[in-house]
Amino acid sequence: IIISSPIMIVTALAIKAYDKGPAFYKQVRLTLNGKEFEIIKFRSMIQDAEKDGVARLAGDSDDRITPVGKLIRKLRIDELPQLFNVLLGSMSLVGPRPEIPHFVEHFKNVIPLYMVKHYVKPGMTGLAQIKGLRGDTSVEDRIHEDIAYIENWSFALDVYILLKTPFKAFNKSEKYVSAENTEEKDTTVVPEVAELEYLNGDGNAESGEVESVAGEKETVEAEQPDPCEENDGK
Repeated sequence: IIISSPIMIVTALAIKAYDKGPAFYKQVRLTLNGKEFEIIKFRSMIQDAEKDGVARLAGDSDDRITPVGKLIRKLRIDELPQLFNVLLGSMSLVGPRPEIPHFVEHFKNVIPLYMVKHYVKPGMTGLAQIKGLRGDTSVEDRIHEDIAYIENWSFALDVYILLKTPFKAFNKSEKYVSAENTEEKDTTVVPEVAELEYLNGDGNAESGEVESVAGEKETVEAEQPDPCEENDGK
């Protein structure tokens, strides 16, 4: 927090100067074991972008994003206030990205093993993010990488992800991939899971045999929105 404080101070002043609105916003996300918490981010959209209370996914061309917001989103500076979430214990530096409860309710019923990611604290960055799986990308692919991270966790892996994150933030040629663009997918082979406790569609824990995540997965019929893309307005 101390190291990044000069950047955060300048960013907060720039947001404030643009439209006199608040520099920060909070949004409810899910952390370990599905517990709700408020994530803290720099506001990158116009004020009252979601005044009707409905969460909407934001793309790079979203007209609600301010000029300052476009810059801080491009450089991932809007994520820096999440360091306070890490300090408060609701997040880790590395882990699966936290998601909005509304989207969790939807995806847990259509994507195999989706709720496994809530067995660890969410992170500011993760294995999926350094592989370019953010924005307009396949939710199934991100879950695949989240589970790969959980199954292969080590301190060295966390350090590797943290070292790679700045390069991904400044990588202008980064390609986004979708579920339909399988030729560009970057996958990680995950060891087979013999017994795995996971949450079913009702939110209850159950134990059973689970096939390898790297094996055949069910196909989601419709392209799903990205719950991890950040939304402003609250």
